Amino acid sequence: MQQERTLEQIQKINTAEHSVRQYQAFIIRIAALLLILWALFFQVIGLTHAPNADMYPRVDAGDLLLFYRLDRDVRSQDVVLLEKVTPDSAGEKDLYCARVVASAGDTVDISDDGRLLVNGSQMIESNIFSSTWRYEGFQEYPVTLGEGECFVLADRREGGTDSRYFGPVSKDEIAGTVITVIRRTNL
Repeated sequence: MQQERTLEQIQKINTAEHSVRQYQAFIIRIAALLLILWALFFQVIGLTHAPNADMYPRVDAGDLLLFYRLDRDVRSQDVVLLEKVTPDSAGEKDLYCARVVASAGDTVDISDDGRLLVNGSQMIESNIFSSTWRYEGFQEYPVTLGEGECFVLADRREGGTDSRYFGPVSKDEIAGTVITVIRRTNL
């Protein structure tokens, strides 16, 4: 009888230890999942809202933007998020969304009749519906971009805050390349 109780007690202890090991394994898996999600969404991918309507109609103010943080080698026509100190920002970085139109080594000019010229050739932009005018008193033209610089323009060319206002953008100021837009308005 004494031996049966001991065997019964041993089985209960083994069952309890097995339950504790399962619980520990579950907690470790949850912690690993949270660590992976943190790394993914705070180091590799970002999610933010469009700060303004400068990229309208493609991106409207308030739309959610999913962006890739690790890509610093931007190409022409990439839509990027950038953190830039501007004359209006009182020394703090503001978030901007804009399209890359030229990169390192390119020469950008804006003609008196509102044409965008990159390396002497007019840019043909199928989805831009207005002329590109200079902002007087800000950027001097033509501008040749140095190593690690790009020139960005808002799709809404009239009144958009872009390189015509704050000059070329360095790679260090690029927060990431927009992957997708999640429309929150005008559905």
